[in-house]
Amino acid sequence: MTNRIFKRKIYDRLLRWKERSAGSTALLIEGARRVGKSTIACEFGRREYRSYICIDFSNAPAEVIAAFNQVYKPDRLFLLLQTYYDVVLYPRESLIIFDEVQFCPKARQAVKHLVADGRYDYIETGSLVSIRQNVRDILIPSEEEHMAMFPMDYEEFLWATGQETTMELIRNAFESLRPMGDAVNREMMRRFRLYMLVGGMPQAVDAYLEHNNFEAVDAVKRRIIELYMNDLRKIDPTGRMSRIFNTIPGSLAKGKLRFTAREIFENSSVAELGEVWFDLEESQTVNFCYRCTDPNVGMSLFRDSASFKLYMGDTGLFVTLSFWDKDVSENVIYKKLLSDKLEADLGYVYENVVAQMLRAAGHRLFYYTAPADPLGKKSYEVDFLLAKGAKIEPLEVKSSGYRAHRSLDFFAERYSGRITRPVVLYTKDIHNDGQTLYLPVYMTCLL
Repeated sequence: MTNRIFKRKIYDRLLRWKERSAGSTALLIEGARRVGKSTIACEFGRREYRSYICIDFSNAPAEVIAAFNQVYKPDRLFLLLQTYYDVVLYPRESLIIFDEVQFCPKARQAVKHLVADGRYDYIETGSLVSIRQNVRDILIPSEEEHMAMFPMDYEEFLWATGQETTMELIRNAFESLRPMGDAVNREMMRRFRLYMLVGGMPQAVDAYLEHNNFEAVDAVKRRIIELYMNDLRKIDPTGRMSRIFNTIPGSLAKGKLRFTAREIFENSSVAELGEVWFDLEESQTVNFCYRCTDPNVGMSLFRDSASFKLYMGDTGLFVTLSFWDKDVSENVIYKKLLSDKLEADLGYVYENVVAQMLRAAGHRLFYYTAPADPLGKKSYEVDFLLAKGAKIEPLEVKSSGYRAHRSLDFFAERYSGRITRPVVLYTKDIHNDGQTLYLPVYMTCLL
């Protein structure tokens, strides 16, 4: 595999941190495994500094790790690092990267003293839940900024596949709300369906570009899923967390309005399950979408922490996990998405990719439900709620061009004074009937 260096939007955020911080803070890039944290940190060091050292704490030698027990002697530490990595460090012109910092808690604690020393810049990378579990006996540095990194978003995927101008065309149509035309929309949907199948994990995208077949891509995604499952078992040896992760596609396929872990863990207490949820959310392998009890400004204040939907952080991984026990040639989602024949009962794939795109765009995820009959046997459900200034924008996701939206109409009538415009995300071209805005699903990232 070629291990290409892909253009990532976080790079511009790193530049702004470097300029604004000027050595006064370290930066922790947090995110799930295999989203490209180490790669982007090293590329940033290579391009923006006179020299850099990347310490991979997952396999660093004992003498390097031991050196962080004596940070009160920074000269000795810097001399060791320069000697071991054969790199000259230049005051205010060099970067030191603490890769997989969760494996060396003392290095993270040392950040406070190293930043105060002022000679070099520091970037840390790691999985948030592993970092939290490994810092219980150390002092967390206040001189540390956090920056979240997600799988490649749709625009980054387009860049990777050589389509530099596609998003500009999409953005112009979105801003003007002018239809793109059926032929153009079909081509845009074809490109977007490819993104749904490959996903945004850089290794999977690299495999697609190198081999141009889904078997190679699926093999990479299976390795990443196995890595995630092993990590989750280490975090929670009882296996509860890995079992939850494994059941996400099935839960969404059943159209459940909430994830009910007690169906899986009958003997677990509320406190035990709460810890599992917290660790799973911090692993950043999944996206939590919480029920909002009173849709209003500041939806976090009205979050029902006991009611939520779970989406996988990457839809490409979601597709692979959905058919884990089948060969890629038997994966009906691959075939039906490619041929644009995805039935309504597989619409949860679109819901997952919308959740992924909204998170990458910086939105927290909320949904809404209300009884549709006196007995509560049927419910209205609005898939996603976005905060737009002092208003709320309700979203409903369709896996086809179908325009019916009973739940969205109910919500718009009940909360007419609180919303901007109801939006339906579907597979057809832009349409505005004066009350509801219909957008192609690939425009989600622009909301």
